[in-house]
Amino acid sequence: MTDWTEKHRPSTLSEVRGNDKARDALREWAETWDEHREAALVHGSPGVGKTSAAHALANDMGWPVMELNASDSRTADDIKRFAGRASQNRTLGGTGSGRQLLVVDEADNFHGNADYGGSREITRIVKEANQPMVLIANEFYDMSNSLRDACREIEFRDVSRRSIVPVLRDICRQEGIEYEDDALDRIAEETSGDLRSAINDLQALAEQTERLTVDDVVTGERDRTEGIFDFLDDVIKKKSAEESLYAAYDVDETPDDLLNWVEDNVPKDYYGDELADAYGFLANADRWLGRVRATQDYSFWRYATDNVAAGVAAARRHDHGGWTRYGPPSYWSKLGRSKATRKKRDAIARKIAETGGFSMSTARREVMPFLAQMTHHCKPRELTVRMAATYDLDASEVSFVTGSGESTNKVQGIVEEATERREEAVVAHAGDAFAEFEPADDGESTGDVESAADDADADDGGETADAGGQTTLTGDDTGPAEATDADQSATDPDETDDGQSGLDDWL
Repeated sequence: MTDWTEKHRPSTLSEVRGNDKARDALREWAETWDEHREAALVHGSPGVGKTSAAHALANDMGWPVMELNASDSRTADDIKRFAGRASQNRTLGGTGSGRQLLVVDEADNFHGNADYGGSREITRIVKEANQPMVLIANEFYDMSNSLRDACREIEFRDVSRRSIVPVLRDICRQEGIEYEDDALDRIAEETSGDLRSAINDLQALAEQTERLTVDDVVTGERDRTEGIFDFLDDVIKKKSAEESLYAAYDVDETPDDLLNWVEDNVPKDYYGDELADAYGFLANADRWLGRVRATQDYSFWRYATDNVAAGVAAARRHDHGGWTRYGPPSYWSKLGRSKATRKKRDAIARKIAETGGFSMSTARREVMPFLAQMTHHCKPRELTVRMAATYDLDASEVSFVTGSGESTNKVQGIVEEATERREEAVVAHAGDAFAEFEPADDGESTGDVESAADDADADDGGETADAGGQTTLTGDDTGPAEATDADQSATDPDETDDGQSGLDDWL
């Protein structure tokens, strides 16, 4: 039997049931595309008609459709081969004219490095496309910020029961199925806003009976994951402590993420004593999560979930009706903004830890704060130079520790001097590793070469000609590093050099 969701898919936007506002926004986006040239990002729960609306729009506009499923094609090469050509008005056959609609289904399945650049490539194509594109996603916040920002957002909400029933009734009429009105109401109620599931249930029941009654509707509960926004509504507004705890089990989020979601959104509804009590439960949850991190015993997760879900629901003392605009945790956006800073901090901590022989954690918490205080704005300069030389810090790293500008002459001069000191230290401690010997001329023995080397050592700063007629400059016994130390002692007679470099003297 033919799949009824495909057989009865709406052919025009006017046939799309529910989501009238989103449907009108999609039509307006298409009709004005030449003016804004943005891609449309259509998102919402599974089964609410997102893909059907995109195809119906193409029919209304007379646009051919090229469809790409992100679950099947995730790599940058796949995106370039299919989406890239279509977005530039070229079909798979290499020809084409006029407008065509590129539909990228399950666009939230593009993820970071695991997809070999797919997310970055589709973002680039969206920004450069010469053809209209519709990206379809279930989870809006699973997509990268850059991709979301490059598109016009159009949200499809769950289809209401009163919108699902007419669709089921019309299908029954076309398929010649007798039915009780209560049976269609029951199907619509159990599918919880998922129109596609309602149609599938109707087809499954119609295959088993000639007349559909309410007693035949025994589809039962589906193994459906509850959305995070539904969970927030349940915990903060609707359900009891026990019901909220069960709702937490149906959310595909870790207790850490649940804590972040609830912590950020509960102040939007709770106030006064109930907010204080809610934060008390969230603090308890955070302590349990700390034990998990310390012991790696994940059985403690259950206690964190108890406090996040049941505890916050139990703290509710007032009725909180209406609709609240919940959003993702601000903690995540802060992590995104501070990613570069944390990466730089860890790179410096790694150098300090390797030099000092301790952990990166110790370097971050116990060493770097002292270095920052002691070399604030590169003062004293000598100490800052020694720090940069000891840990081999570049200009950006010196700037990070000291708080001075990376491009300033002060920081650049410190880095140059530190580099010179490191090079001098390498030569001074290398012994004869860098000694150069001229090859012996024909007729000369090894002893002649050694004799020439002895003559060079005996010469104080003069020029010595070797057996091959070449001239070699020789210096005195004092190397560059020793001369620097001597100059420093002459400048500051109270400071004695113990022969060590770096900040080990202070730590």
